[in-house]
Amino acid sequence: MQEAVKEAYKALDADEVPIGAVVVCGGKIIARAFNMTETLQDVTAHAEMQAFTAAAADSGGKYLKDCTLYVTLQPCPMCAGAAYWTQIGRVVYGATDQKHSNIDRKPLFHPRTEVTGGVLEQECMAPLKLFFARKRRQQVGK
Repeated sequence: MQEAVKEAYKALDADEVPIGAVVVCGGKIIARAFNMTETLQDVTAHAEMQAFTAAAADSGGKYLKDCTLYVTLQPCPMCAGAAYWTQIGRVVYGATDQKHSNIDRKPLFHPRTEVTGGVLEQECMAPLKLFFARKRRQQVGK
């Protein structure tokens, strides 16, 4: 999860919503990613989506059954759906997304996917809090 937090700070530096993700398979990180929705002008360019694409390219296949996704914020419904289709073995997230806090219900994830939340929650929330505090200050300054 610490590596996902590092990715979140890269997103923060790029003025993206700071969410980071890594995919681990066989004890090795095979993909690293962060939100790139503003950079790519693509609403689907969430950290998880970027990580799944990179992991599939690295592994040579579309299924990630023996892999774990570590992501700093609970996946949104789109990313949970993508996790379903990758058949990823495990999803570990840091902070709970208050807007979508019910998404870890089993129907959104593959039946065999293990889901764990709250891992390094405060560390995962820190870049998000900083990002939105900056945005609020910018709004006040206008």
